[in-house]
Amino acid sequence: MSFFEKGKLSGDDIYLTPLINDLDTGIWKYNFNTREVKWSTGFYALLDYQFNEIECDAYTFFDYLLYHADKPFLFNAINNRITEGTPPLQLRFLTKKNGYQWFETTIRKLDDEHGSIVYGSLININRYKQNDLLSQITNDDAFKTARLGIWEIDPQNINTIVLSKQVYDLFDLQNHLNLSVEEFISFFEPPYRPVLQNAINQTVEHSRPFDIELLLRSAKNNMLWLKVKAVPVINHLGKCTSVKGVIQDIDSEKRKLLKLEQSINLLTDQNRRLQNFAYIVSHNLRSHTGNLQFMVNLFEQTETTEEREEIFSHIKTISDSLDLTIEHINEIVKIQTEITKERKMVELEPMFKNICSALKNNIETINAHVEGDFTQCREISYIPAYMESILQNLLTNSLKYSHPDRQPIIKCYTLTEGNHIYLIFEDNGLGIDLGRYGDKIFGMYKTFHQNTDAKGIGLFITRNQIEALGGSIKVDSTVNVGTKFTIRLV
Repeated sequence: MSFFEKGKLSGDDIYLTPLINDLDTGIWKYNFNTREVKWSTGFYALLDYQFNEIECDAYTFFDYLLYHADKPFLFNAINNRITEGTPPLQLRFLTKKNGYQWFETTIRKLDDEHGSIVYGSLININRYKQNDLLSQITNDDAFKTARLGIWEIDPQNINTIVLSKQVYDLFDLQNHLNLSVEEFISFFEPPYRPVLQNAINQTVEHSRPFDIELLLRSAKNNMLWLKVKAVPVINHLGKCTSVKGVIQDIDSEKRKLLKLEQSINLLTDQNRRLQNFAYIVSHNLRSHTGNLQFMVNLFEQTETTEEREEIFSHIKTISDSLDLTIEHINEIVKIQTEITKERKMVELEPMFKNICSALKNNIETINAHVEGDFTQCREISYIPAYMESILQNLLTNSLKYSHPDRQPIIKCYTLTEGNHIYLIFEDNGLGIDLGRYGDKIFGMYKTFHQNTDAKGIGLFITRNQIEALGGSIKVDSTVNVGTKFTIRLV
């Protein structure tokens, strides 16, 4: 029977029951002699039951609602002397919607003419208790050293997540904030949110563990790589009753790995281009030597002076071409030999002006307007010969491939973004059809216009010089509009 059943009340219950039933706090009462149990309307509400949905008796209280492992603590408390200073008990009771949860009960014992009676109150402390338990676990030095935190989701209440103090620290949050699962996921960068949401869903629905690496943006806008792992806790029917996981800071290791992968990709690309370079050089040298040998044999077999003079002019042309090929090879080899040279502080504006002076005739011939702005980065630690070559190659290209119907405008300037420094080179020239030549633009002996003096070697050398020092280059171009090269120097 409950306190609400007024017809069976006696003694002080007649006066106290209406007050007790008006409270949100759960109140229970147990009579040792009769084994009679009563509880308040608030008791039902705290456990998510409707009034009279469960039997109000000793069996229901001690054997159904009370967690079996906590029963000895309650019996020990009510069988011993209870005073006003006796601390409250923390026990688990079975709720209708969320399984077992933690409650705090304060017990008082009274002996009168009706026998020995125990009264108790009931307050839900589940969230506090879970945080406290997690905090006790994660206060371990190993957790602190490993920057490791714990999290837990109750599938019956998917909208809330319990986090340890270390997780709050990683998220740069105060540890008293309650987060929903959706809010927890929102701290990760957009591409990783559906990954984490899907992993959690799979664990809850199909009891599948997961181990994924995600990029976090903390409350203080810090970017951090985290390893998020979880395993399901399942009951004897195989149903997931809880999702428990850990979160570990792997930012340092992850960034090193990404940098290593980037270096491997760069080396693989460089090796591919070097193999292509070796193939082209071998082919060109064989072509030159074969032609030269053919002409020498023809020269020896020819008797007239006129024919010999003509053949000799061909031999001279082949010789000049061979010399040019060898010169190109030397340029490529120099990149690898000069990379060991010491970097020096290069002042960009004086160097750019010197190159403009050297190309003054080319600039004036086509009335080009050339401007440089290096206010965002005036100097940089670089190999001077590389920087001079990069600026000269790009300026020469812009002058060479200017549009004939308008004044050439060429801009060279620096930008700084985060920890990177960029050199931008753009013009309003002929442009390049990237749809047709995009994958060949930095290739050796690749030309894209009809200029007779185009060799197709300048951009190949420029890219190798930039990448040899850890930078990168990309191109944006539109035919008859212009071209823009963006060079990440560091």
